[in-house]
Order: sequence, then structure tokens, then C-alpha cells
Amino acid sequence: MVEHGEIRVVHRGGSKINFRQPVFTHDSRFLLCASANAVKVFSASTEECVHHLVGHTDLVTGLILRPSNHLQVFSCSLDGTVRLWDYDDGILIKTFVVGFPIYSIYASGSHDGVLFLTIPAKNDKRSDAFQLVAVQLPQSSEQLVEAREISAVLPDVSANPGAISFGRAGQYIASVCGLHLEVFFFKKQKSFRFSLKEENNKGIKNTFTCAACHPKEDCIATGHEDGKIRLWRNFSHKKEYTHSALHWHHDAVGALSFTPEGTNLLSGGVESVLVLWRYNQETQKDFLPRLGAAIAHIAVSPDGSLFCTAHSDNKITVIHSYVRVSAVIQGLVRGDRIWTDLVVDPRSKALVMNGKPGHLQFYSLQRDKLLYNLDIVQQEYIHESGLDQFEVVKVDFDAGGNWLATVEERKQNSAELELNLKLWAFDEQTQSFVLNTTVPAPHEDRISDLSFSPDRTTLLVSASRDGHFKAWALAPPTDAEDQSPSWCCDFVASYHGLAPHCCGFSADGSLLAVGFQEVVTVWSTASWELLTTLSQPPGHVRNLCFGRLSCSKYLLGTTTKNQLCCWNLLSCSLEWSTSMDVTLLLADPLSENMAAFCFEAGSTDLFVFKPSEPRPLFSHKAVCSGRVLRAVFSPREELLEGCEEDVQWLNSSRLFFFTPSMDLMTFSTKAEEDRLMASSKQLVIGDQVSMTPFNLLLGKRGQTEGQEVAAGSERVQPPQGSSAVKELLQTPAHVLPSTSYLCSMFVQSLLISTSDKREQNNVTEEEMESEKEEDDSEDEETQSSAVKPDVASGGGRTGDPTRPHGLTKAQTKELRRVRKLDYSWLRDLD
Repeated sequence: MVEHGEIRVVHRGGSKINFRQPVFTHDSRFLLCASANAVKVFSASTEECVHHLVGHTDLVTGLILRPSNHLQVFSCSLDGTVRLWDYDDGILIKTFVVGFPIYSIYASGSHDGVLFLTIPAKNDKRSDAFQLVAVQLPQSSEQLVEAREISAVLPDVSANPGAISFGRAGQYIASVCGLHLEVFFFKKQKSFRFSLKEENNKGIKNTFTCAACHPKEDCIATGHEDGKIRLWRNFSHKKEYTHSALHWHHDAVGALSFTPEGTNLLSGGVESVLVLWRYNQETQKDFLPRLGAAIAHIAVSPDGSLFCTAHSDNKITVIHSYVRVSAVIQGLVRGDRIWTDLVVDPRSKALVMNGKPGHLQFYSLQRDKLLYNLDIVQQEYIHESGLDQFEVVKVDFDAGGNWLATVEERKQNSAELELNLKLWAFDEQTQSFVLNTTVPAPHEDRISDLSFSPDRTTLLVSASRDGHFKAWALAPPTDAEDQSPSWCCDFVASYHGLAPHCCGFSADGSLLAVGFQEVVTVWSTASWELLTTLSQPPGHVRNLCFGRLSCSKYLLGTTTKNQLCCWNLLSCSLEWSTSMDVTLLLADPLSENMAAFCFEAGSTDLFVFKPSEPRPLFSHKAVCSGRVLRAVFSPREELLEGCEEDVQWLNSSRLFFFTPSMDLMTFSTKAEEDRLMASSKQLVIGDQVSMTPFNLLLGKRGQTEGQEVAAGSERVQPPQGSSAVKELLQTPAHVLPSTSYLCSMFVQSLLISTSDKREQNNVTEEEMESEKEEDDSEDEETQSSAVKPDVASGGGRTGDPTRPHGLTKAQTKELRRVRKLDYSWLRDLD
């Protein structure tokens, strides 16, 4: 395939799906989530993304179902527009231009054609001052409409969507901000304001965090920083209001939501526990613990059958109303920073990096979905601010994906540093990595770089700030009982007491380059002999990278003095150098191409080049604002064929990088994007069927059998118990009876009934006997007609009165056989 068109920077995933409260569709089949500049539509049962609604040019800040049409949804954005979507078909219906950045959106069935938006306060110089306004949506057949009829509703509101809630089907609206609760009644056009003291007698803060209104009664639930939930009543009169308190959370309440009938109140916070309070029976409550991370949002489906919680680790958990987890939609976990480099798993082709504390996440670049987490630290994480805990800081795979090396560290104070180097072996049976070797304190100071040899030999090198680099090799088992090999230190080296900052292997693994501050050393991995040292302009070496294929004789490095240098290893001399602030340098493993991200004037530029050519193959100015600190080349599953010179560097691999806002971006052509869009439209997902391995296997088997039957030959009808088989495979194991009880029923459902065969055989025998009798009677008639010469002319024709005129004896037999066939299956064709 020939690729044409200009290369563009496109968003490929990694965006937050927990930024705003998710929204259930009216039938509870889908879950809508704001994700960067788009809206993602997930199946609530299969967890798959079925639609990607793209149109906004800035961050999407809110979603709300259209009250008059439950198949449509409104979305608002910082780009100043409100867009109306048909989420079932993934179509943009209309765009309303408001003209102000929008931070949240609300709607009510009693206010037809009106949306309530949170926008910045016009006459307030504070950057955190917002107001709630009502926007009348104009009636127009145009797709792009300006909505200029705006009226103020409440001043001084919070930009947090969970701080505003409608009550009693839109009769009033409650807003919390700071230490104040304000209730606005639409019919009276009057508002009441209630305030709390900043601290109570024990010094605990009373600041409001969120609010939720009861759908049937005049009751407002508010969450607070001290972990309390207050229920406000009689707030239609400022002096007669009352409130009661519920207290279970030990820290700030993160989210509140009532069920549609108002029988339960849901709450969540940093404890990662969903609490279900019985309304008017607050002493009775249920818990769903260990949800994995702090709860930021809670949503309830319109029919009350499903709940969902959005968590701080970019995860959405779908929960049944009887408090059982139904599905988990996990996005790319985005912590405070990316500690590890970006690496690609050679086996699964997944992007691997540190995720939630103490774990590695394996993220599918093709599906924009987290595959699984690998627990590296293997310790319970304690949710407490200021507590130092282990973090995974380094990771690397060997060339075949059989070994994984990780480094975890924890520094409690300036004097104590805990380090662990762990080697993990891939287990074919479990299809995961199993811990093989743990090396406590592999170095005396932090490990600055970690790299496997690329020649498929078990050799690992670690460089540390303690002034040494160490080579680790796989040793044969020494214990007769334990037959598994383990890793041990094979070589230790230093250079004039300088601290190494980076290291890298040549493509064939025969050379190792280590950067000791301002000196680059080259070592032989066969004898561990220092072969040469390379000089370069002043500045510490930050990155080292060997050339590939025809450019394998070159070694490139970057320095802290904003220099990019290229050495010729054959002559051991500096080939060329240029002045640029290279923040990241990496090589394509399948070609001679190298990529350099350069920071200039507040943005990052990209240059793709070959070390042997002075002119870059491709350059792109301002790929993002800020610095790109992590990037990786990911090999393609199918190679592309590009005819244009500036496109050819994308033929074998794709380049992914993270922006400072943690969005995963890549480079693509228009033709490739059109092809991906066409393939995504062809994806059909049965959202009512759980996508389990058993179900996928059963589906493939059914398709194969259907193709074989259509090919020609007659097959035996499948067993009538196939529905029982499907039910057995789709039912969770923990609710099924014992295997011994199910075995006989399961086998019986697979058998073909023999009674049907006996009945069919009996019918066939009866038909044969009747046909024999008919043949005998016809022979007798023939014989009698031969004995009796003639019949009187008016007596009519002798023979079988049921035989139609003009048919032979063979045709009459065939007609009788056809009359006995069963044509009831024709009714199913209607």
C-alpha cells in the first residue's frame, strides 16, 4: 500500500476517562465518558469502546443526556461550544456556540430547551470565580447555531460539576462553594444561603466538597472535608432549616449520589470504598471495599440497576445495584510522573510503564486499553499523604521477551535509600511474568540506567550514581532441589571515580557504551576490556544511542550543554556535532532512522534523521507545548510501503510520545487515519454478551460450523441443548452449583435424543408398509382388468379414485410422498 499525504500529529489514547462524572444511557447499555477532546461510548457489559465522538477542539468538561430524547447527549467544552450527539450512531447533530469556556453542564426535564452552564464570571478578576447561567437553545435547522440568549442564575459557584445538583425534578437547584450552601428556587426566583464555620471546636474543617439532591423529597446531602455527610431539610425558610450528620469516611467525601427512587445514598472518597446508606435508616449501610483507588465521581443509571464509580487511577467500575462489581473499564494510569522509560513488550507489543504505585501497566496501543497490571513491589499500598513508599523507577525487556528487569526504590530521608533489583521470567502456562531473582541493594546509590543486551543473550547492565556499572548474568542452578537458574553479578567496573549516567548496547551486543559524566567509554562485552574513550564538547552526557544496520558504525550522544554529537567508531573520532537542546534521543530498532526531540521557545520540535546523512528525513515544528520527556518506537505488525521520502521513516515503526499533560500522541498520514476509521466502523460488538474467552471460542466454532454447512454436505442437526451450554459458559463460576452436579446435565444437553430417531424410523416403516399395500392393490387391479374385458361405456373409469387424471403411477406415488412432508419451518420465515 502506498501512503500519501502530509504527516500529522494525532491523539492515540492515554487520556483521562475519570475527569468528569460518567453518564449512563437510558437503557443502561452504554456508559458515556469525557476523554480529552472527545467523548467515548463504552458498553457497560463488554467494557469495549463502541464509539469515539470527535468534534470538540478543546477539553470536554461535561456530559448530560437530553431530557426530551434519551438517544441524544449534550457535551460541553472549554472551546466554548455545546454539541448535540446521537451516541447510538456516533453522529454529531448540532453545535451551539456559546462563546465562553464551559466548565460543567446541567439539564432538567422541567426546563425544556434550556441548558445550565458554568462559565467564568465576567466582572470578577479572580481566576477561580465562576457563575451558573441559563442558555436558551435556539430552534434552527442549521448545524452550527449561536446561542446568545444567556441569563445569570447563581453567582460565585464552583467549577466542580459535583458541587451543583437539581432537586425535585428541577424545582430548585443547590450549589456548594467553600463554606456556603446556596439554594435557588425557580418558581419563587429566590435563593437562600447557608454558611458554616471554617472549623468546628476540634479544629476540623467544614468546607463543602460536593452535593446531591433527593429526587422525591426536599433533602440535600452535602459532603465535607472532615468526612461528614450532612442532610439538609426545611431549607425553604432560612431560619427554620435543619441538618443531621452521617459520618463514616475518615477523610474528605469525594462524591455523592442518590438512587432514582431516593431509597439509597451513595458516597465515596479516598478510602476506595463505596458506601451505600439507607435513606431515613442511616444506621443501616452496605459497603463495597477494595475498589483500588480513591473515588472521584459516582453515577447511577436511570433505572437504578447499575452504579459506576470513577477512580483517581483513571478507572471506571460498573457495579450492580446489589453491590457487586460487574465490569471494570481501565484507562492508562497516569500518576504524578512517568518514572520509567517507555518500553514495548516484545511478546504482546504492549506499551509498558509504571502505573499505579508499585505496579507496571501493560497498555495496548492498538485498542487504547489497559491489558493488565503486574505487581512489582508486592506490598499493600497505604493511602496516606506524605508517606514514602516503593516506586518502580526502571524497567527493560530482553530481545525475546523472556526476561523482565525492574528497579524499585524508596527514600525515606536523605540518609536511607532502599533499592531492589528484580528479574522476572515469563511463564508460558500463566502467560505472565514470575519473580525469579531479587537482588537487595544492587548499588550503593540510585540506578541511573538499566539495559539488556539485544543479541538474545542473558546479559543485563546497570549503571549507578555510586560510580560503578555492573553486568548481571544468568547462572545455572546451584541447588539440586531448585532447578531454575538465577541471576548473579558477573562484572563490576568504574572509570576514574566518575558517576555513570547512561549506557547502551550496540545492535549486535558486542559493544557497550557507558557515559561517565563528560567521558564516553566503549567496552567489549566478550572480555570486558576497555576499548576506547571518546572525547566530546563540554557537558555531561545525557543519552547514548548506537546506530542500526548500515549506520552501526556510529555512536550518538547528547550533552547538558545542548550538543548532539556523532562519533565514528571505526576511526574513534567525532564525525559531526550540532548545537540543539535534545531532551530525548532514540533509535528505530528496525531501520537506520533516529529521532531527536528538541526543546525551543517553549515547545518541542522533532527531527528524524540518519547518522550518515547531514539532511534530516523529516522535521516537525512544535509537536506539543512544553518538553517531551518520554517516547518510544513501536514496530508495526504489517510494514507499510511509502513512496514519499518524508513518509518512509514510518514504514516499519510508529513513534509514540507523551505530552506534559500525559496525552499519548503519534504521527500518522491521512490515508492511514482514514483506514483506521473505516476499520473501526466495521467493528460490531454484541453488547449484551460477555466477551469471555469461552464465548469467543464458542462463537468461532459456530461460525466455522455454519460455513461448513453452507459449503454443501448435509450435517446432523446440532444438539437442542446449545442454549444451556451458552448459559453455562456465560454464568459466573461462583454462582454455579458444583461440577459433579452439573456434569450429567451438561453431557445430557450435548447428546442427540434417540427417541426422536425411533419415532422417525417408525414413521418411515409405516410409510413403506402403506406404499407396499398401495402397490399390491394396484397389481390386483391390473390383474382384474385383464380378466374382465370391458366395462359399460357409462360406468366411468375403474382404478384408484384418489389418483388425479393424467398422472402416471410413479407420479402419483411421488405426490403422496410430498404431501406427507413437514412444511412448518416456512412459518419462521415471516
